[in-house]
Amino acid sequence: MASLHDSWRFVCFFFSIVVHGGSALYHGYVPSPWNLAHATFYGDESASETMGGACGYGNLITNGYGTDTAALSSTIFNDGYACGQCYQIRCVESPWCYTGYTTVTATNLCPPNWAQDSNDGGWCNPPRAHFDMAKPAFMKIARWKAGIVPVMYRRVPCNFKKGGIRFSFQGNGYWLLVFTMNVAGAGDIKQMWVKGTKTGWINMSHNWGASYQAFATLQGQALSFRLTSYTTKQTITAYNVAPANWKLGLTYQAEVNFH
Repeated sequence: MASLHDSWRFVCFFFSIVVHGGSALYHGYVPSPWNLAHATFYGDESASETMGGACGYGNLITNGYGTDTAALSSTIFNDGYACGQCYQIRCVESPWCYTGYTTVTATNLCPPNWAQDSNDGGWCNPPRAHFDMAKPAFMKIARWKAGIVPVMYRRVPCNFKKGGIRFSFQGNGYWLLVFTMNVAGAGDIKQMWVKGTKTGWINMSHNWGASYQAFATLQGQALSFRLTSYTTKQTITAYNVAPANWKLGLTYQAEVNFH
């Protein structure tokens, strides 16, 4: 069984299928091995306290994430590059466990609590791998009265995300901040570029969580995006995601997604 110190180490496997007679190339992401961690929960059955969070997904219900979500300890959160990743979690070695597992999406950070020992309240202190789950998700793997339970977890594809990647726009006339949501495949983003109808491809820098920014004047132009997955390194291009009259505060959906 993996140690807590090593539980952040993932072994990922990739495969490609060339579709003969065409140009399609499929890059797949398959589950990692199981690793040891612990899990707790925050909030109540409504999961209202899980809304927002360090990934910037806002209202998790209206944006399609539901209540099957978790905040990750910083060891797994990886400065926000873990936002959108999907994990199967099952309770082990506790009388409070239920059988089976549940699948959650990483939507928040569980920060360290240096005032408490990592074995007595500071559950998210490095180097611990820890999941602070929304209460409805936790109750699928254990009785909530347990408080904290040992778990086994593994990365899995986010292929239950349906439709294209969604881009939520914030910022101002000179600064475009884009939150990426509903990312399938490995679920994560390493790099983004934006292109207006009057520009070339502009490199976007990582702001925080699942957001990327471009310091450019892009109003009045239809926008396309290019994205690279953090885990698989696959790059896809979403053309003409937003029309020329796009507005800040709105979300636009592409026709493409990772596999």
